Amino acid sequence: MTVVSMTGFAEAHGAHEATRWRWEVKSVNGRGMELRLRMPPGFDGIEIAARTLASERFKRGNIQATLTMEPREETRGLKVDPIALNAAVRLAKQIADETGLAPARVDGILSLKGVIVQDEAAVMTPEERGARDAEMLKSVAMAFDSLRRARRTEGAKLAAVLKSQIDEIEKLTQEAARLSAAQPAALRDKLAAQVKELMSGSQLSEERITQEVALLATRADIREELDRLDAHVHEARALLSSGEAVGRKLDFLAQEFNREANTLCSKSSDIQLTRTGLALKHVIDQFREQAQNVE
Repeated sequence: MTVVSMTGFAEAHGAHEATRWRWEVKSVNGRGMELRLRMPPGFDGIEIAARTLASERFKRGNIQATLTMEPREETRGLKVDPIALNAAVRLAKQIADETGLAPARVDGILSLKGVIVQDEAAVMTPEERGARDAEMLKSVAMAFDSLRRARRTEGAKLAAVLKSQIDEIEKLTQEAARLSAAQPAALRDKLAAQVKELMSGSQLSEERITQEVALLATRADIREELDRLDAHVHEARALLSSGEAVGRKLDFLAQEFNREANTLCSKSSDIQLTRTGLALKHVIDQFREQAQNVE
């Protein structure tokens, strides 16, 4: 039984020459397939390929992939941001002129946040950039593969829960069928008692009572609803074992289950049958909640 969840988390690490990085990917429920990429500036060239890799592996879910750059310590350099430096010098001179304080020292200006920055954007040739990007795509593919495995593991747990709920729906449907079979006799006895009380001794023909009972029984007949519930149970089991992305179909099937359970309750003239119908609705609601997690 192959069921894939839409929730999961995975990560992968990669490196190329002086640079290393980490991909972190997570997935939550979604109506369709949506990938959001969070990357530092300068890596837009791998976006289209990364989206293609994701679409090849996932059919549904909101997926977020975050790229974190981690330059190796021994190659991490520093540089001065000229814009930030000029702004700091102008501000220091303005303060000195207005207050009469001693001009700021160079070490003080350089210690200001943003004046000295890490030099992580060394000039790369197109060939070097292409090689680095290729390694990045390999590592994000590894992260997506790990995420897919995580979603399948979670899906196996979901499948067990869904199967149990389908079994319970079938059990309650059979119980409703048993109770509904006794409804005509119960209606006859109830109608006869009511007629006897209303007529105060007057007699109503057996034929008339039979006609009234038949009319009430027709209105309370739930055999069609029971047949459809049984058919939905078989369809749900077939979907779970299909090995396809069946989340949308299971969600639609849950709505059909609920529609039949509502009609069953509205037609019921027996308290036990009504209770069974309400229990059926409760299990169907649980089934729908779990189905919404399926890819």
